[in-house]
Amino acid sequence: MQQMLKQAQKMQQQIAKAQAELAETELTGTAGGGLVTATVAGTGELKAIKIDPKAVDPEDVETLEDLVVAAVHNAAEAARELTEKKMGPVAGGMGGLGLPGF
Repeated sequence: MQQMLKQAQKMQQQIAKAQAELAETELTGTAGGGLVTATVAGTGELKAIKIDPKAVDPEDVETLEDLVVAAVHNAAEAARELTEKKMGPVAGGMGGLGLPGF
């Protein structure tokens, strides 16, 4: 039982470290060949949107809207992949502890 408790504490520390690294990491997603760039934290929080003036056409706002959505989606996907990479090995090791959700 003591060994399982030590394992759980070690994994909890690893999870906290991975979460801190994710919060500090910034990832970008682009759309329209770089006309729109979205920056997100590794946690998925949207940090910034950059729009090249060439993408701004008052006659075609829908295309710009689509580019923003695509860039944010691209950045969010990068954040999801990073989260799986950082948290996967830690969470996978918790399966043997019988903890719900792992």
